[in-house]
This record gives sequence, structure tokens and C-alpha cells, in this order.
Amino acid sequence: MQNKIATQNGKSVLSYFTVSILSTILGLILSAGIGYYYMPSAAGAIQAIFIAAVLAVLEISLSFDNAIVNAVVLKDMTPLWRHRFLTWGILIAVFGMRLVFPLGIVSVMADINPWQALVLAATQPQEYAAKMMQAHLEVAAFGGSFLLLVCLKYFYDENKEHHWIPWLEKPFVVLGKIEAIEIGVALVTLLVLTKILPAEEQMRFLGSGIAGILTYIAVDGLGSWLELSGQENKDLQRASAGMFIYLEVLDASFSFDGVIGAFAITQNLFIIMIGLSIGAFFVRSLTILFVEKETLNQFAYLEHGAFYAIGSLAVMMLIDPFVHLPEWVVGLFGALIIGVSFWSSLRVPPPSEQPKLS
Repeated sequence: MQNKIATQNGKSVLSYFTVSILSTILGLILSAGIGYYYMPSAAGAIQAIFIAAVLAVLEISLSFDNAIVNAVVLKDMTPLWRHRFLTWGILIAVFGMRLVFPLGIVSVMADINPWQALVLAATQPQEYAAKMMQAHLEVAAFGGSFLLLVCLKYFYDENKEHHWIPWLEKPFVVLGKIEAIEIGVALVTLLVLTKILPAEEQMRFLGSGIAGILTYIAVDGLGSWLELSGQENKDLQRASAGMFIYLEVLDASFSFDGVIGAFAITQNLFIIMIGLSIGAFFVRSLTILFVEKETLNQFAYLEHGAFYAIGSLAVMMLIDPFVHLPEWVVGLFGALIIGVSFWSSLRVPPPSEQPKLS
């Protein structure tokens, strides 16, 4: 099976990572220059390279499940919109989420314009990081609520036929017949957690969490409308546009935890941007690999594992105000779930060859 996967579509697995490897080399060189600028010594340059490498690994571990979900959606998109996601999407991921998003948060928290926030990041990185961390509660609530709905929507799908853990997943499918049950579960979860928080933090957490839920409803609704109208009019481009919007917001939600968590490792925005961007390029390469090699068709439970990992990430983000787990623990746990799902997949036939479950 491994040889078949490696040669399918006439491309080796390594060839998918050419751009990622080049971006890594360039990124580490830039990191060395930035490290030397702030600490004019070989030690400063080496330290910056090491931090960037750690952040890249962290981003890959946190976003591996994102690559799988991207592949699930991309396989149904037209070649045009698939290309746009893999080109426009990487620009949005690198510059939008890794640079503009942190600057936007600090601009709001410090009541300054984005240029002043950029100057603050360059000249007073510790103060910049402090401003960034002030928004941790809101970011955790927003991203956690959005990702929780992504997970619940998958498992509450009444049309879901293949299960990795039947005794756990089958009841979800039955309950999925209740309209919008995933939204109700997310709201109840949010309200229960809000009650446990100190009074001064409750409205910040609840408001951001509800914003995350409303964003999911808006994006999912818009995507479904574009997809449905595209199918009715046989306009596959419109349907794919809806999928594109969904994937971009999903990618942003995955990025929240990594961006905020990175400030616990370093206060230098530019090293953070480089390290996380290297990881984003590898996630893009993995996405292309999964789509072109039809990996999800060959491994029955890999998709299930990805959504379990998304659910675990959502829970960890939502409970972060109470119990903070290091980002490497979060990433390792998600990778462990996907690893187990991959191991389980090796023991069963592909989904297309499995009998459908009632």
C-alpha cells in the first residue's frame, strides 16, 4: 500500500513539500537576521532560529487536523477555487492571521492604529506581547465556540454512515435529527462555563463565545446557500466559493490558539510570524498531498480522527480561562488522536469498500 501511495498520480510524496522546504530555509535565514538585529551576536541568531523552528513544529501539530478537513472540502471544489484557496489562502494565512490579526488585536486593546501597533512590536516587544495577551480570554471563547460547532456538526450529521467508535458516534447520529442541536449544545456549554468565571470576566467570555457561534452560523449558512444555489443553477463555481469562505474562517479559527500561544514562547512578533508561517506552508503541502493522493479514501478513520482532534482543541480553548495547558500539550494530544485513527485505519478496508452501517 505504501508504494502505491508514493507513486500515485506520478508524483513522489517529497515533491509536495518542495515549497515548504524552501520557505523553511528562507524563514530560518530571516529569523537569524532578526535575532542578530535584536541581540548582535551569534547566540542571538541561533536562539531566533531555534524559536522559529519550535513555533513551526507547534503550528504543524496544532493544524494537522486542519489539513485533513481542508482536504475533505477541497475534493468537492472546482479546480479554479481549489487553486485560489491554495494561493490566496496561503497569503491570508501568512500575512492575514500571522501579522494583521495580532496587530488588529493590539490596536483595539491599546486604542492605537495598526501602524503604531507595528512600531510597538518592533521597539517594545514586551509591552506589545502584554497587550496581545490581554485579549486571550476573548480569543479563546470565540475560537473555541466556532471549532466546537465544526466538530458537533460533523458528529450530529444524521446522514453519517461510517463510524470509528460506533457506541459513541451512533447516538450522535440519532440526536442529529433534532434541528440545530449542535447550536443548542454549544450555547449551553458556553453558559455553563460563563457561570464559573469571575463576574468581571463573564460578559467578555460570553460575548466573544456568542460571536463565535454567530460567525459559524453566518459562514455555514452563506456557504450552504452558495453551494445549494450553485447546484440548482449548475454553477459549480458559486458552490465552490461558499466552500472557500468556510475554509478561510475555519483556518482563522485554528490560527487563534497558535498565535496567542506563541507569545508564551517569544514576544517578538516577527519571529512568531515567520515560525507560524513555516508551519502554515507545511499544512498547505499536507492538504495538497491528501487531496491528490486521495489519502482520505484510503484510510477509513483519518477524517474521524481529525474531527475528534478539533473537538479536543475546542474544549481546551474553552476551558483555558480555568486550566491553561501548554500549546505543545494541546498539539501533541491532537496529533495522538490522529495517529490512533491512522493506526485504526490500517486495520480496516477503505470507506468505499466498507458495508454501510444502519
